[in-house]
Amino acid sequence: MNRRLALLALLFAAATAQAQTEPPPAAEPAAPAPVPAPPPPASEGPRVALVTSAGTITLVLDRVHAPVTVANFLKYVDQKRFNGITFYRALTFPGDTPLGLIQAGIRGRSDKVLPPIAHEPTSKTGLSHINGAISMARAAPGSAQGDFFIIVGDRLTGLDANAKDPGYAVFGHVVDGMDTVLKILAAPVSATAGEGAMKGQMIAAPIAVSVTKRVK
Repeated sequence: MNRRLALLALLFAAATAQAQTEPPPAAEPAAPAPVPAPPPPASEGPRVALVTSAGTITLVLDRVHAPVTVANFLKYVDQKRFNGITFYRALTFPGDTPLGLIQAGIRGRSDKVLPPIAHEPTSKTGLSHINGAISMARAAPGSAQGDFFIIVGDRLTGLDANAKDPGYAVFGHVVDGMDTVLKILAAPVSATAGEGAMKGQMIAAPIAVSVTKRVK
């Protein structure tokens, strides 16, 4: 399983790089290093609703453990830069239990993009890529802007940071609407759209996000 997760991390690194910038040079996958157990998911942080054509997804953002990433995400929300984006990617793995991720964001649009932010690795935040986690897509560490993904299943912790890989920055989790997440994960994908590692993962009819807003 560790080898599978390491290979997943390498695949995902290449795919998210193509979504934002040129990919970094490929590296040998590293075995995950032991990390502390993640803290309990924050329940009192800012809440954001993503109103999509498939339903609404409500997030709670962990400002205590990932303040830089949360502040960036809220800028996109408050400035309405996420209104009109789409969930454009669904990565799934075979099995009896749903496993994969869905990805959304600005995809480098010049009218929506904000400056990149510093990377907050899970080895420092204590968060993890478990079921319902929301995390930032990026190319190199420190390049994340306005693309993000939501995890389905508890077996993608290979995307966490380890001794040789900075991983991806988790900054909150879904508190309502995992049924909508599963609908998006099950959306038909194009066999030909996408390049490189993303080929076969692009949603044929991307799921529109009409509004993103803070909620109580």
